[in-house]
Amino acid sequence: MIPQDRHVPERVLLARHGQTVWNVEHRLQGQLDSPLTEAGVAHAHAIADRLVGAHVLTVCTSPLGRAMRTAIIIADRIGAELIEVPELAEVDHGELAGMTWEEIDEVYPTAREERAANRYGWAFPGGESYAQARSRARKALSNCGWAAEGVPLLVSHEMIGRMLRAELRGLDASSALGLRHPHGVVFDIERRSERIL
Repeated sequence: MIPQDRHVPERVLLARHGQTVWNVEHRLQGQLDSPLTEAGVAHAHAIADRLVGAHVLTVCTSPLGRAMRTAIIIADRIGAELIEVPELAEVDHGELAGMTWEEIDEVYPTAREERAANRYGWAFPGGESYAQARSRARKALSNCGWAAEGVPLLVSHEMIGRMLRAELRGLDASSALGLRHPHGVVFDIERRSERIL
């Protein structure tokens, strides 16, 4: 059992899972899943190659399949311990998971407009908001801090990744929502500064 008090590492490496089938189809995944594409597997191997010799001893991963597969490829290549951290799962898209925005517009015609009016506070129907996910991101960072030896690599997702980076860098909601995390990119975050590894 990992203690729940705050213990955030001073330095964290953050990777997004490799590209998936639903990424290509522009479907919202949330806490549903789709498999990595060939390009997604290549993203995972490229990250692993980049981290050889970086002395990463612990990989903390989201439990979702796309992140777990990415994390396993990386951990196996660099010889790191793999730890599943449930709080690293993607923002819950609720009833919209698995749908494209065109499909959402037909079934939930006001969702796009409501989301645009309050992107940080708006919750996916039956799911969660960025604001709710941010508290989960804080818990994830603390749990990884307690569980990891040395500088941990966190393998997660783009939306929860924004909240992880916001916590680590002390960003407000507006700045956090402007962040992007392409596949195959590793961010090195230390003392509120960030660089691409």
